[in-house]
Amino acid sequence: MSQPWKVQPTLLYHLYRGVSTLLAPFVWRKVAGKLRAHGMSEPRARERLGHASLPRPSGRLVWLHGASVGESILVLTLVQTLGAADPDLEFLITSGTPTSADLVAKRLPPRTRHQFPPLDTGAAVGRFLAHWQPDLGIFVESELWPQMLVRARAAGVPLALLNARLSQKSVEGWKKRRKTAAFLLDQFALMLTQNAATAENLLAMGADPARLVTGSNLKALADPLPVDQAALAEVQSALADRPLWVASSTHAGEEEIVLAAHKTLLTQHPDLCLLLVPRHPNRGDTVEALIRDAGLSQARRSTGTLPDAQTQVYLADTLGEVGTWYALCPRVFLGGSLKEIGGHNPFEVMQAGGAVLTGPGAYNFAESFAELREIGAAQEITSAATLAAAVATWLDDPHALDRARASGRGFMARQSEQIKTTVATLLQLLPKT
Repeated sequence: MSQPWKVQPTLLYHLYRGVSTLLAPFVWRKVAGKLRAHGMSEPRARERLGHASLPRPSGRLVWLHGASVGESILVLTLVQTLGAADPDLEFLITSGTPTSADLVAKRLPPRTRHQFPPLDTGAAVGRFLAHWQPDLGIFVESELWPQMLVRARAAGVPLALLNARLSQKSVEGWKKRRKTAAFLLDQFALMLTQNAATAENLLAMGADPARLVTGSNLKALADPLPVDQAALAEVQSALADRPLWVASSTHAGEEEIVLAAHKTLLTQHPDLCLLLVPRHPNRGDTVEALIRDAGLSQARRSTGTLPDAQTQVYLADTLGEVGTWYALCPRVFLGGSLKEIGGHNPFEVMQAGGAVLTGPGAYNFAESFAELREIGAAQEITSAATLAAAVATWLDDPHALDRARASGRGFMARQSEQIKTTVATLLQLLPKT
C-alpha cells in the first residue's frame, strides 16, 4: 500500500527518472558484459533487468542490499543474526558485483538466496518488487539508488539504512541539492550511522532526526574471515620459524613505501619475510616488477610457489585468502591508507588476533582508528621510516605486540552488544504476521 511522503519529489528526481530510462540500454549492455565475462549465465545477467531467476519463498522476506564484497560480508552476518532471532524469516541478498555474488554463494546461510539488483529504472525495479514483494528492505552503507528506494517505499516496504557512510565530497554535493537529498532520506524509516560525523552530515542533508540513530561501525560485528587450514599449515611449514609481517590490501603507490620499509627492516632482521597482499590481485605482474626493481627476492602465490629460506617477499596475489594470512601473522599494515583512499577494515585483523598499522588516509574508519590508537590496538604511520620503526618494535618487543593484540581483543568484545540492539530495532520494523 502506498504511503504519503513527508517530503515531496523534486524536479531533479523527475529528471533522474527520465535520464535513467534513456540510458538504460547502454547501462544494461555494460553491466551484462561484465557479468558474462565473469561466467554468469544469461538468466543471472537478466536479474539486472528485474527478471528473477529464483522463486519467491513463502512467508515474510527480508531484503538486504550491499554494493560489493565488504558490504556483503556485513549483510551475511546480519542475515545469520536475524535468522537466529526469528526462525520463520526468509532472506534475499542483492549485491552488484560478480565477486560479491561468488562470496555470498560460498557462505549462504539457511533460508537465503542471492540475486543481482535491478538497474535503477522504473521497469526493472518494478519487475523486481512485483516478484519478490519484500516485507523489509535493508540498505548497507552508501548504496542509495533513488528509484529503488522510492518505489520500494511506495509499495509499502519499510526501509532501513545501516552503517550509513558518505564521503565528504558526496555530502557537499548533496548539500547543494538539499531538497532532493531530504526526499531520498525520507524513504527510510531508520538510519543507523557508523559515527557521529555521518549523523551530522545526514542531518545537514535533511534527514529526519527522529529516524536517525548514531551507532558504531557494524563491520566490527561481521564474522571472522575464513581460514584455509591446509594452506596455513603449508605456508607455516615453508617459512619454518622465520619472522614475518603482512602488508595487506595495498594500492598503487603504496607498495614502493612498503618495500622501502622492508629493506630497512632487513638490515636488523636479515631473515625477515614480508607477505605482500595487493588489494587487487590483477596487479600481480606490476607488484612483482616493483619487488624485482627493489632488488628483493620473491615467491608468487598465484604461480603456486611457496617461500623458501631465501624469499624476502611472498607476493600473495590471490583472492579469498586474506583470513589465512591474518591467521599466519599478527603484525599487519593495512593499505589504502598511505594514499587518500579511505583505508580498509581493521576489525578483520583484530578478529584474527592481530595488531594494526595504518596510514593517515584511512578516513572511512576515522572514528574507529581514533579509538583504536587511543587504547593501543593500532598505530598510525606516515612513511617508510615510521612503518619500519613500528614493525621493528613489534618484532623486538613481544610484550608490546601482546599489549596491542589484547587491546584489540577487548575492543572487539565491546562491540558484541551492538548487533543485538540493531537486530531488535530491525525486527520492530517488520509488519506483524
